[in-house]
Amino acid sequence: MSSFPKILTDENAKESHSDYKKALFDLTPNTITVKDLGHLMRIYTTTKEISYRNKILKLLYNHREPELHSFFEIACKKERYRDMKVYALRGLAQFAEEKDIIKLVDKLKISLAKTEKTTPYNYQEYELLKGKNALPFLVEQYNYVSFKELLAQVNEQYDRMPDAFKGHITTDEHGEIVHLRGPGESARMMRDFFDGMKK
Repeated sequence: MSSFPKILTDENAKESHSDYKKALFDLTPNTITVKDLGHLMRIYTTTKEISYRNKILKLLYNHREPELHSFFEIACKKERYRDMKVYALRGLAQFAEEKDIIKLVDKLKISLAKTEKTTPYNYQEYELLKGKNALPFLVEQYNYVSFKELLAQVNEQYDRMPDAFKGHITTDEHGEIVHLRGPGESARMMRDFFDGMKK
């Protein structure tokens, strides 16, 4: 008997309901079976809730079932957030060679370069990309030149940020956010930085 939550199999269930959210966020990658994939892919495809898509990508990116190949290809193109693109890329890399994903990586490098100009203090995104489950994992797992270059670019852009925006959060190997400073300290450092710019 499957332990997959019944509420997640119901296409008419209200995803805004607290039971629905709890059922999804209580799932762990090792509890997902082949039979469950269709439900998770459907939820990912139909939901407008970013946190649900994020959770599903992290639930599935270590699974190697053949039907996930096209799912991760679509996810790589669908996602606007670069950290979630990298999670989709992590899933896709299990099925594709470097030559098959290099165009996706090149597009990421271009968009990443733009963000340094448009949102120069986007520290949260850099920390997510630098997290243990993101680009460092891809570099260690595959040793692709394209992944190394992308991680190097992330680190270079991160290093160019003022110190006030560094070292506040990171992610562990499961993609869970780890706070490295208390919220009060983080807020004070950033406030002091912006106050200093006014002088």
